[in-house]
Amino acid sequence: MKRRNYGRDAGLSLRMLATSGMLGLVYVGFFLVLLWAFGDSLGLLPMVLVVVGMGFVQYYTSDKLALAVSGAKVVSPEQAPELHAMVDKLCMQADLPKPKVAVIDTEMPNAFATGRNPKNSAVAVTTGLWSGLEPREVEGVLAHELAHIANRDVLIMTLASSFAMLAGMLTRWGAFFGGGRDRGGAPVWLIVVAVSIVTYVLSFVLIRTISRYREYAADRGAALITGAPEQLMSALQKISSGMARIPQRDLREAEALNAFFIIPAAKELFATHPPLEKRLANLARIAREMGRAV
Repeated sequence: MKRRNYGRDAGLSLRMLATSGMLGLVYVGFFLVLLWAFGDSLGLLPMVLVVVGMGFVQYYTSDKLALAVSGAKVVSPEQAPELHAMVDKLCMQADLPKPKVAVIDTEMPNAFATGRNPKNSAVAVTTGLWSGLEPREVEGVLAHELAHIANRDVLIMTLASSFAMLAGMLTRWGAFFGGGRDRGGAPVWLIVVAVSIVTYVLSFVLIRTISRYREYAADRGAALITGAPEQLMSALQKISSGMARIPQRDLREAEALNAFFIIPAAKELFATHPPLEKRLANLARIAREMGRAV
């Protein structure tokens, strides 16, 4: 396999394309309902400007927003030489441009990747992960995050997750500036709230159609980049057990980034990640195919 293909997954690419198309249809439908409800009082141009403006901001600042929410600080090679050297090595193996490297000052062992494309991306690791794992295990985690960047699934997840937020914002904005036309039936605000709920639910379901698969794809990418699936297997087990020792308050504070972390910070009713046991079994199968002992 050529290095430029490390971490790329055709199945994930097809799922992302389908999910993006369906999310786009959902969002267009929501916008049309808002236009129907508030078009007279707000006007078409302001609504279009808000929609386009939010999309523009989300696209070009997705990496910065995720780093800000997590409290991650970008570090230089002088500040974190070993971490940068590890990222340099893995980027060379994966034939990827080097992302920004960030550190989150928390005992919670975790990591995530963010960014709109490989040239504008970042990987972040917590101090708890760096101190709690062996170097080879950290390599497995970083390779997993680089595979996310190679697959470009981080952008899809970021934009998809913003749909519900944007729907809620536009709804509040429309309700504040006017009640819309008198439809002679159900109140306009009730119609918009109902459509907002439907939009959120559909976005939620569509996000879950790729969220689990993307983790399997990134696990596989990490195995191919490092050539040692057992590194990530060991790391996942240590991270999972380490999370159990973190106070619930700290885990809840980090819950907003669950979909991006390599292991969710808190248990979810509708999980964004596959069960750990299935991820380990999948990596063990890949290791056997590569002739590695696990």
